[in-house]
Amino acid sequence: MRGRCALAMLLAATVCTGAEWDWQLPPGFPRPLIPAGNGLSVAKVELGRHLFYDKRMSVNGGQSCASCHKQELAFTDGRARAEGTTGQLHPRSSMSLVNVAYAVTLTWAHPGMTQLEKQALAPMLGTEPVELGLAGHEEQFLQTLRGDAAYRELFPKAFPDQTEPFTLENVTKALAAFERTIVSLRSPYDRYRWGGQQSALSPSARRGELIFFSGERGGCFHCHGGWNFSGAVAGEKVVHSGRGGDGFTNTGVSRYTAPNRGVFEHTGKNADLGRFRAPTLRNIALTAPYMHDGSMATLEEVVDHYARGGRYASPNKDSLIQPLALSPEDRLDLIEFLRSLTDVEMTRDARWSDPWEVRNRPPQ
Repeated sequence: MRGRCALAMLLAATVCTGAEWDWQLPPGFPRPLIPAGNGLSVAKVELGRHLFYDKRMSVNGGQSCASCHKQELAFTDGRARAEGTTGQLHPRSSMSLVNVAYAVTLTWAHPGMTQLEKQALAPMLGTEPVELGLAGHEEQFLQTLRGDAAYRELFPKAFPDQTEPFTLENVTKALAAFERTIVSLRSPYDRYRWGGQQSALSPSARRGELIFFSGERGGCFHCHGGWNFSGAVAGEKVVHSGRGGDGFTNTGVSRYTAPNRGVFEHTGKNADLGRFRAPTLRNIALTAPYMHDGSMATLEEVVDHYARGGRYASPNKDSLIQPLALSPEDRLDLIEFLRSLTDVEMTRDARWSDPWEVRNRPPQ
């Protein structure tokens, strides 16, 4: 009930105002929901793309948003624990930003973090841990933006009705707008299942699909369900609430000691100890290492974890996490299916690439 109420509140606070943006979605896929106060425009998305890749977003010029969310890694960073611009390690790994526009909740374990605009402030201004380290340097940062010729063009275009567009609120709105456009729906599995291309999926991956969606053999779909292979999602005319209604699950990955105690860190409720968000499995072949703490280096380790029914016993462990009777061939087929969820085109799509590489390129 708790998750369904949160989902209802989210849907009530959003409208589909992204009609002017060309989502380039395959037929039948839902358009993301866009907040009423931050409609999409080409100019705003382009501003957000520049900010996303700008290392001046950090206090020492050492990192940008893209440092922890690399396009070639499906907008993750390949690390077990994210590292901030001062070298401080985050307790968890960087989540993929792919299809984040459909996510009902953001981050690994914060049920109240539901808006990208608000979430952007966490890496910018957070102090424990320090990520971009801009706390106390906000005005200096805005002055840097005002002094850049590219931004003097981009900010007024993105916010044409404002006399002073250089504000922290507009920075977060532009970042959120850009992140919402990162949509990945062109994997071999998409082409096979919804595009009718029978040759797009190998026989092994097809067998793996049956295991993934079988309640008796794999049951993976319970936590990674729907077309996004994730927990709770919402889009235009479609809702998937996820396992337990809110998409957070205890899967017996660790002993869940501080600071990695899951939703418990925010609620203090014992029932929430070890409950983490079920991320999308799209592009999973690119996003190693796996789990909230990056404790599993390969997909083989992940499948072994679930086949044994989890690493650790816990009173909160989901009842569905039970040993699975998977043969070696079954495991190979399941991994082949998971790899088929990778959208290689997404990793090189110019819409989400670094615009500064082009701007700073020496003239020929």
